[in-house]
Amino acid sequence: MDEKILAVILKYSTPNSLLIVDHNKKLKEKVCPFKVRVLRRLENFNKDDIVVVTSVRVTRELITVFIISGKAYYYYHFDII
Repeated sequence: MDEKILAVILKYSTPNSLLIVDHNKKLKEKVCPFKVRVLRRLENFNKDDIVVVTSVRVTRELITVFIISGKAYYYYHFDII
């Protein structure tokens, strides 16, 4: 990804929160720390475990990553509670 495009996108993101659209199609901000449910077995977590996201990051490919217990995991492994 072009460095300039990435810089513009990251300008509007923060590691302390995540913007989501809820079931009522309203924009909401989830502020860290927040809880998520594990959707499938991962190396340190079982399916349906509840874990805490302490930070949110974005990869160069613009994939959202949750920081949990000091490790990075792609967002699609979790359901936001």
